[in-house]
Amino acid sequence: MRLTCVKNCAMPYELLTALAGFAFVSSITPGPNNLMLMASGANFGFARTLPHMIGVGFGFLLMIVLVGLGLAQVFELYPVSHTVLKIASVMYLLYLAFKIATAAPKTKADATGVPMTFLQACAFQWVNPKAWTMAVTAVTVYASGTSFGALLLVTAVFGAFNVPCITAWTLLGQQMARVLTNPSRLRAFNWSMAALLVASLYPVLLPQ
Repeated sequence: MRLTCVKNCAMPYELLTALAGFAFVSSITPGPNNLMLMASGANFGFARTLPHMIGVGFGFLLMIVLVGLGLAQVFELYPVSHTVLKIASVMYLLYLAFKIATAAPKTKADATGVPMTFLQACAFQWVNPKAWTMAVTAVTVYASGTSFGALLLVTAVFGAFNVPCITAWTLLGQQMARVLTNPSRLRAFNWSMAALLVASLYPVLLPQ
């Protein structure tokens, strides 16, 4: 199947190569999802974080499809919706940062802590600034004006890179738990993750 090429793209192979590069870089770099998954892996382990991981993957891929079907046009028709989304994103990310920073030490967290669920992780994508940026860019640059099949191809490419990347971040957190056996170390780690999560809001707060 040949895709309609975007600007500066002469062949489908070049388009796919560029898409694969974008999918990998945007999926592997730090962002709210990856930071939260690493913190969850360190606090709860890989198995208990699986619903969170699956929710991130499914929720983000669903977002790409819906954005490609025209959801992003809502922001053009109703500009106030963009402001509402920005406020909701900031407030919820600050809340999650607080939850991570105040997480109980591992001995207590194992008994009382609750990792993010599948549905919570799916819903979080809609207030995740990086997820919105990735989805809108992917659709606008690589699937704008093309067929539904091309949109599905973009979604599949992102799935091929996104799932391994979020798995790697969760495993990294799980491995870090080996050196976070001291409650003070785990507390410092959680505060660091919370600070990085807050720092990820910087692009959102920049004037448009």
